[in-house]
Amino acid sequence: METSAATAATAATTRSRAKADRRAALLHAAARLFAERGFPRVSLDDLGAAAGVSGPAVYRHFASKQAVLAALLVDASEGLRTQGRAVAAAAPDDGTALERLVAFHVDFALKNPDVIRVQDHDLDNLADSDRYAVRALQREYVELWVDVLTRVRPEEPRGALRTRAHATFGLLNSTPYSNRAGASSGTRGTLERMALAALRS
Repeated sequence: METSAATAATAATTRSRAKADRRAALLHAAARLFAERGFPRVSLDDLGAAAGVSGPAVYRHFASKQAVLAALLVDASEGLRTQGRAVAAAAPDDGTALERLVAFHVDFALKNPDVIRVQDHDLDNLADSDRYAVRALQREYVELWVDVLTRVRPEEPRGALRTRAHATFGLLNSTPYSNRAGASSGTRGTLERMALAALRS
């Protein structure tokens, strides 16, 4: 009985992992196709073909094409907020926290150019509730940066520090358009130095 239970548990874990992998593949394909063509010009059949499954099989993971877009943008925003909090919490001091947040966001921008382009072009194609969720997560991420900046620059008003944070995101999130050929170590270093200069000057 124990062997049968263990076998069943292993099989369930394998199925769960395979399902998660297919979902991730669909989201990766969606990011690329939405970025290249725009959300309205991509069908579920297109997504399935790009991920190696049939169009109808997409429905096993997402209720609609709009649900795919929501998962893509909500997951990205939630990941930034959650991982950003962890980065800041693990830093030994506020100055280091700021440097690590910049490095973290540069890494995200360079690794996820398609997601940034989809956010820029197709946020309005989300349902109202999903768009609200994305905006709320992003505001929390911004305020994380502002909290750190407030401790680094206590003499500066919080509103001005928020402006610095938004300007920094604008710089870093421009990389999908200015660095399409791929990032070099020099590009990464340049972005980090420019961001820190904007935040600290």
